[in-house]
Amino acid sequence: MSVGQFVFMLHSHLPYYRMAGMWPFGEENLYECMAETYVPLLNAISELYDEGIKAKLTVGITPILAEQLNDEHLQNGFVEYIDSRIASVSKDLERYPDPKVAHSQHLKYLAKYYFDWWNKLRNDFVNKYEKNLIKYFKKYQDLGCIEITTSGATHGFSPLLATDSNLNAQFKVGQDTTKRLFGKKAMGAWLPECAYRQGYEYVGKDGKKHWRPAIEVTLQNNDIQYFFTESHVIEGGNSIGNRRVIGMYGNIEYIPLPDRPATGYDTYSAYWLPDAQVAVMGRNDRAGYQVWSAADGYPGDGCFREFHKKDDKSGMHYWRITSPTTDLGDKMLYDPVLAMNKVNENSDHYTTLIYHLLNDYKLGTGKEGLVMVSFDTELFGHWWFEGVEFIKQVIKKFHDYLPEVERLTAGEYITKYPPKEAIQIPESSWGQGGHFYVWMNHLTEWMWPIIHSCEKRMSAIADKYPDIPDNKLLHRALNQLARENLLLQSSDWPFLITTWQAKDYATDRFNEHVDRFSFIADMIESGCIDDSKLKEIESIDNCFPVIDYRVYQSIEEGVIPQQEKKLAPLYQ
Repeated sequence: MSVGQFVFMLHSHLPYYRMAGMWPFGEENLYECMAETYVPLLNAISELYDEGIKAKLTVGITPILAEQLNDEHLQNGFVEYIDSRIASVSKDLERYPDPKVAHSQHLKYLAKYYFDWWNKLRNDFVNKYEKNLIKYFKKYQDLGCIEITTSGATHGFSPLLATDSNLNAQFKVGQDTTKRLFGKKAMGAWLPECAYRQGYEYVGKDGKKHWRPAIEVTLQNNDIQYFFTESHVIEGGNSIGNRRVIGMYGNIEYIPLPDRPATGYDTYSAYWLPDAQVAVMGRNDRAGYQVWSAADGYPGDGCFREFHKKDDKSGMHYWRITSPTTDLGDKMLYDPVLAMNKVNENSDHYTTLIYHLLNDYKLGTGKEGLVMVSFDTELFGHWWFEGVEFIKQVIKKFHDYLPEVERLTAGEYITKYPPKEAIQIPESSWGQGGHFYVWMNHLTEWMWPIIHSCEKRMSAIADKYPDIPDNKLLHRALNQLARENLLLQSSDWPFLITTWQAKDYATDRFNEHVDRFSFIADMIESGCIDDSKLKEIESIDNCFPVIDYRVYQSIEEGVIPQQEKKLAPLYQ
């Protein structure tokens, strides 16, 4: 007998790193996540399938990340990166044991552990997955093991975009990219940064009142049927966002919104939105906090690998967290066996927690409920090295011992248990404070007038060419202009500036895309396009190869043409 439904959602996203630096910011950031998260996650899904278990994970892969995973330059660069790691750890195998170094026998053991780990990774990527992770994520999608969701093309911060044509372009190009790479349109989407806004009335240039549709209208227009949000958005109360994970933020003062009154709603079901037949489901706060919290969740346990301390010669992670208050210089050496024992404990605890949340809800209400949890995929493996094994064990233990918990992908849940009522959710995000501060503040406010200016210039140029020009050089320039417009809109640039993780790098990246956009726009408007200069830009920013610049042609001010709604009885 079922006690309820469990949806495990992973949001995979990295900014566009291709040919934009290597280390400490650039392509190596992608390679680290491929090595520690994406390949291990595919291995877990594959190994479960070989055991007769469908993972039933909802795996969001943002279009800009999917383009990078599908890129030959980055695929080959990843192999070179792995080879460099193998060469580095091989030197550690020669260094140890060293009588002058304390615990050098254990360091020798760890060097061999990593030597084997990196070699297996190389074999998996090159031979098992043919260097093409997208192909194999698609394989397990088609086998019913996972569901792929889409997002804004470059993870643009939707509520702060100035025009509906630009908002629509983010999701149109995103959905088209997902269909091209994974063979079908995504049923669901991850709103970049979980950022949502309602529809609103405004006065246009004509002096008349206009209505700007809510975000869900754009989603519906692009065949997206559901998205995810934070628990406080559904329930009210404390509005502090929950994205704080290990190493994610610097020392920044966030100003939370005042607590909202309790809404009377909970996250144990999905809801329709009022302006379009699109569903929203909220993350279960208790089940989410148990994993994402660095202070109180599983990843902060002293047995687990320390992210921040690396060997000064090889770069290998030879230490464990030890305790949150232990200085880096005093960390104890890592013990993989001890860490795996702790993962076994954690997965036991987590499956029991989910079962009791669902069972208690059913006992209290007389009906089955939903527990949905959503996390950055990169938490598992990259930040929390043992995290992918945790996911695998949780899935396996549900399958083997707790069949009463019905594991579903998000799309399966919405199809099987469609919402029964509608809810109006507020302006919100999953950033600290629960609102837009992380992306719009005194450090980033200079960026938004530039973004808005580029939005309007893009549409003005697209409007001049309602039909694809016969001039192939002009056509290429128009499409590259559209790519640069998408890339400069990435929410990662203001995020990295605010958090000081990579302030100068993010500023430079934003300005580079703005400069390329302006340079191409000037060439188009002057009628003098430099083929060699255009080719140079195309060779660097080559994402979205089949983009159609006409996606930016102006929509009637404030209005996106809506498809005819098929209204549920709720709306009638």
